[in-house]
Amino acid sequence: MLPPPTPSLDAIFAALADPTRRTILTMLLEDDMAVTDVAEPFEMSLAAVSKHLAILTNAGLISQEKRGRVKWCKLEPLAMSAATTWIQGFGQFEPLDFDAFEKFLEAELAQIEIEPEETGPVENGQSDAPPGSAPQHD
Repeated sequence: MLPPPTPSLDAIFAALADPTRRTILTMLLEDDMAVTDVAEPFEMSLAAVSKHLAILTNAGLISQEKRGRVKWCKLEPLAMSAATTWIQGFGQFEPLDFDAFEKFLEAELAQIEIEPEETGPVENGQSDAPPGSAPQHD
């Protein structure tokens, strides 16, 4: 039985599940933003945006810092590395196409020519050639 995913991975995927939070992350790709600037394009209250920011912060996807009277949000780009690694693990193996593999093997076998076995070295003037055949000179 596999161990359950880590809570931080669960928190990351839960945070990414919401389109508003994904939009906020995209906005923060450009630069750090004040909470009020993050809230501006959304048709929801500042309190609702603050809840989204808290979820992103708890998942470690963003950090918040107070500068004077303004709270700033900053994207934490390395925070998604665990989720990225987990997702990439599913893409490392291509599904097998057995029909294509069989055709490949058939084509390879058709190209192989069976070479006659070469005779061994001549010892004491005798060869492995059948009797009555002409001797070969190199």
